[in-house]
Amino acid sequence: MTIKNFQAFRIRNDDDAGYRSGTETMTIDELSPGDIIIKTAFSSVNYKDALAGSGKGKILRQFPLNGGIDVAGTIVESSDPDFKPGDEVLCTGCGLSETRDGGYSQYARLESRWTVKLPVGLTMRESMILGTAGFTAALALYRMLQNSQTPKLGPIAITGATGGVGMLAIDIFSRAGFDVHAFSGKPEHTDFLKSLGARQVMPRDAALTSKPMDTARFGGALDNVGGSTLTGLLAQTVPYGNVASAGLVGSHELPTTVMPFIIRGVSLLGIASAGTARNIRDEVWQKLANGWKPAHLSAIATREISMFELPEVFSAMLAGRSFGRTIVKM
Repeated sequence: MTIKNFQAFRIRNDDDAGYRSGTETMTIDELSPGDIIIKTAFSSVNYKDALAGSGKGKILRQFPLNGGIDVAGTIVESSDPDFKPGDEVLCTGCGLSETRDGGYSQYARLESRWTVKLPVGLTMRESMILGTAGFTAALALYRMLQNSQTPKLGPIAITGATGGVGMLAIDIFSRAGFDVHAFSGKPEHTDFLKSLGARQVMPRDAALTSKPMDTARFGGALDNVGGSTLTGLLAQTVPYGNVASAGLVGSHELPTTVMPFIIRGVSLLGIASAGTARNIRDEVWQKLANGWKPAHLSAIATREISMFELPEVFSAMLAGRSFGRTIVKM
């Protein structure tokens, strides 16, 4: 089919005008190479998108590129026989808005090796409420279960609970049978977090400790903060529990000791969702469309915008004023 000019949120950095981003008119030939072209339906806004779009973080490895690390849409052209026009698909991470054009565009060209057919049980909009945030939360649960995590070990601590990963993790882990203890610096959202499935909601500082090992009170944890918060979780996890590290909104540093590892056998699991192997990616998305599908997606999607509103959302997110998931409708 012939695709005319379309709109995209493009990020540039050059000697003449410096770092900048905004909506531009593009053609298909300007997009990164790939064997699938989709008409985009939805994308989402993640912290990484805010860093990239504002220039506050060194996310893009080349310029110019379209922003958006998540995308869902309908195939209009494909040279891969496993993907046909009309198929609904999604893609998260995998170089989007880092080494290739991302999802903030009315059309996107993708590599089939990273593209996932939309699982039965999810709409395209639901898949982007989940997006990288939901996939990250589910991948943490997947890896913890692989390493013998069970509800019998005790409650799961989830930090950064009012962020996208945190909210979705509360829903996903509670759906999977775990008792969730949420940590947040926004007490005004306590009732909302409990409505998602959190058994307890505590101040974020309650996860801290000055001891290299403290009373073991968590069966495991999903940490989105890093720094001393992650240190505290490791020190308070029961023997053979798992702590999944998925974010660094507090700090990228980890001031800890080996004591939780060699005395209690605690495991620290890194959750790197962007480059997850295809077979695991497919399996996790199937789980998200079935038994792990959050029960409160409509409540977690607190805002739906157009790509023209992205700069405002980026600013709010980087200033700590975001809440829940923001969906971008093309």
